Amino acid sequence: MFRVRPLLSALVNHRQTLKTNGGLYKPFCTMSEGGMDKRTPTLLKRTNEENKDSAEKVQAAKRLKTDGEHAEDEKKYPKKKVVLLMAYSGKGYYGMQRNPGNSQFRTIEDDLVAALIKSGCIPENHGDEMKKMSFQRCARTDKGVSAAGQVVSLKVRLIDDIIEKINEHLPPQIKVLGLKRVTQGFNSKNNCDARTYSYMLPTVAFSPKDYDTGNIAAFRLEPETLQKVNRLFALYKGTHNFHNFTSQKAPSDPSARRYITEMSCGEPFIRRNYEFAVITVRGQSFMLHQIRKMIGLVIAVVKGYAKEEVMERSWGQEKVDVPKAPGLGLILERVHFDRYNKRFGGDGLHEKLEWDREEEAIKAFKEAHIYPTIIETECEEGSMVSWMATLPIHDFDATSIEVQDDKVKKQDDADEGNDSD
Repeated sequence: MFRVRPLLSALVNHRQTLKTNGGLYKPFCTMSEGGMDKRTPTLLKRTNEENKDSAEKVQAAKRLKTDGEHAEDEKKYPKKKVVLLMAYSGKGYYGMQRNPGNSQFRTIEDDLVAALIKSGCIPENHGDEMKKMSFQRCARTDKGVSAAGQVVSLKVRLIDDIIEKINEHLPPQIKVLGLKRVTQGFNSKNNCDARTYSYMLPTVAFSPKDYDTGNIAAFRLEPETLQKVNRLFALYKGTHNFHNFTSQKAPSDPSARRYITEMSCGEPFIRRNYEFAVITVRGQSFMLHQIRKMIGLVIAVVKGYAKEEVMERSWGQEKVDVPKAPGLGLILERVHFDRYNKRFGGDGLHEKLEWDREEEAIKAFKEAHIYPTIIETECEEGSMVSWMATLPIHDFDATSIEVQDDKVKKQDDADEGNDSD
């Protein structure tokens, strides 16, 4: 009788200890196994909710830390509007412009934006919404097309050694060559007055149509033929209606009228025993495939597949079948900002958008990455010779829209492997 109270006291203390160590106390006599099973889901649910709350608190703390770091970076390196001078070899890329959601089609801008984030020039969330950094490219080069003087405008943090740090995260075939501050309202596309492209091709493209293309290394361009080529290219100068030199453009569409200031072919040179030449064209702006079709039509005339009068006719109202030269040799050489330079270049706050100091670096990049790629690919794959074999399918005298659409479809099918502009 006298031992009941100490035993009762010990039992109470044991129950309190179990509650303190996890709250899973189960009375030996008062709760059945069924009662315990009913409590288990409630306890598990409470534990999961506590874990979820804890994870959310951790994430919130990380966000606060990241936001704090961004705020600190913004304070130390405030964002400024700049332009970047870029050079790149387009082989293996699906053009310049980024296509969010299409990661399988890698573009130049994909690699550039990744490098800007990794170098700390822009916040990570700007990569998904490029409007946040006011990003604009000067020219949208297409699949496989290279550039020696592309210019993009954007807002970046002006970190120390910014060009070197961006380039650390870029592949060798893409490089930032220069940077300049510009006005807050500057837009590289809208402020551009003109664009200069070049097109490198084997001179066998200008050979007679009955020339044996199995011996292209032996071909040499005659001075008289070069003169004829340049006389034909000169016909493009001025303002013309280029609706036949692009896709889905009506003759009445005002945007089909384009202004060309220069077009000529330079002296031939030898690379890997093959003779090449470079065509240069400068214009206010160009439509999709326009330059390749301008070159393709001249080649067709020089080779004897078309009469010279087809060039004048191609600027008229009727539909003309214009062949499209391969995209391999096309290079964006430079972009021009004459009006901007005149207005802001001498205001004491901004530099002229000219790149004389970068000229040697531009030349070195072309010699190291662009020209070798074009020459090696041409010598190994023969894209120009393959394209030349499609010229006989064109009917340069036909004017019927139905006939032309059928011919264009055939050409597009034959050109599919070369569709890079």
